[in-house]
Amino acid sequence: MEAYMGATGAGQLLKAVLLAFAWALDAQQVFISVFTDAEPPWHCTDADADASSCSAAAASPCALPPGAWAWDRPAVTSVVSEWSLECAGPALVSLPASSFFAGCLAGGFLLTTLADSLLGRRKMLLASIVSMSAAGVVTAFSPNVWAYAALRFVSGFGRSMVGTCTLVLSTELVGRRWRDTESPRWLLVRGRRQDAIDTLQQMQIGGITSSNFSMIHACAMNDDDDDAEAGASSVFATLHSMWERPWALRRLAAIMTASFGVGMVYYGMPLNVGNLGSNLYLSVTYNALAELPSSILSWLLMGRINRRSSVVALTAAAGLWSLACVIIPQGTARMAAELVSFFATCTAFNVILMYSIELFPTSVRNSAVGLVRQALVLGGVAAPLLVALGRRNSFFSFGVLGLVIGCSGMFAACLPETKGKAMSDTMDEEDHKEHTCTVHDHVDTSTDLHIVQFP
Repeated sequence: MEAYMGATGAGQLLKAVLLAFAWALDAQQVFISVFTDAEPPWHCTDADADASSCSAAAASPCALPPGAWAWDRPAVTSVVSEWSLECAGPALVSLPASSFFAGCLAGGFLLTTLADSLLGRRKMLLASIVSMSAAGVVTAFSPNVWAYAALRFVSGFGRSMVGTCTLVLSTELVGRRWRDTESPRWLLVRGRRQDAIDTLQQMQIGGITSSNFSMIHACAMNDDDDDAEAGASSVFATLHSMWERPWALRRLAAIMTASFGVGMVYYGMPLNVGNLGSNLYLSVTYNALAELPSSILSWLLMGRINRRSSVVALTAAAGLWSLACVIIPQGTARMAAELVSFFATCTAFNVILMYSIELFPTSVRNSAVGLVRQALVLGGVAAPLLVALGRRNSFFSFGVLGLVIGCSGMFAACLPETKGKAMSDTMDEEDHKEHTCTVHDHVDTSTDLHIVQFP
């Protein structure tokens, strides 16, 4: 397949950029909870109340009698003020955000293999965007916190495959029109040889046309008569094929563990900006701006530094700076430490997603990347509860987040390095590579022992 794609041109890069705009819709639904679920500032209103007692209760209005305090902004600014959740427990306050990520988790597990089998990347992406957007609109009319949490779950369910399909499709796909051409790799492993050849011909640069696609015909996995059976039976076959291979399980377990810690901080830090003691909107703006240089750094790292060492170093840095936020008092200094931690986390997030693409062959890539993203989202499910607890004690937010990402990131050291190596299209091809590497390592070890024993 690589032999027919040729070099990447400006047109191909443009299509990848246009496709990446789907991430904007994804990010809007993910981070809207930073504003909708925040606890607004409040002030004392009872002129007869003892000023010292009001000051002593400043951490929470629950210690004051009704009418002795009021919100600084209209009640509809946040679900906390609109539905009087200021005295509710952390579990209820964090329920809407956790429900959204739980929906992402459920949708990911139920839908993750459809893009590899029945629907393909493009149809799955369109269906996810439509369902996520529709649920998001209905959420605005929620009458109470329970309905709001339920609709956030539905929105998360629809959103679950947007990021995965966008990432994999932009990596594999270039064609005549960015929005209506399927990945040639996916077409080939599904047995749709002619469609794969047509797509490859559209991708030719500078009018160059290959006269012979015999290798494509020889490497096609399925005959046309088997297409229907392959599409129907492969929904769970991709996961089954990974289960049967120890190398695939090792890779999946290690990358998912590292992803869990990264996801907890990536989704938890933006929700945690209310605990910084600084302006909420300014903190969110800084966090958003941090993602741009993070993306640039990720791109630079992918071409110059090993993926494995990058993940380990970035997660360690994110953990240390998050732990620093526990001892730094509220204010500008804590916000700066949080920004450094979030910057390192965003970079690790990007590197892990690209790393997961390179670790698995085309036939199971969408499923594998989907599972990695579910590990990221699983971290997001736990993060809102930690943020709610952190409103009373910063260790439960910054401290736990730092420990989790620092420890989980070490599991990336167990993964093979993929920098500069060609991606496989089938599990058998990757099996052959793994076997070759194992035999080579065994021969090297035996040779070294021979030299030591018989100088």
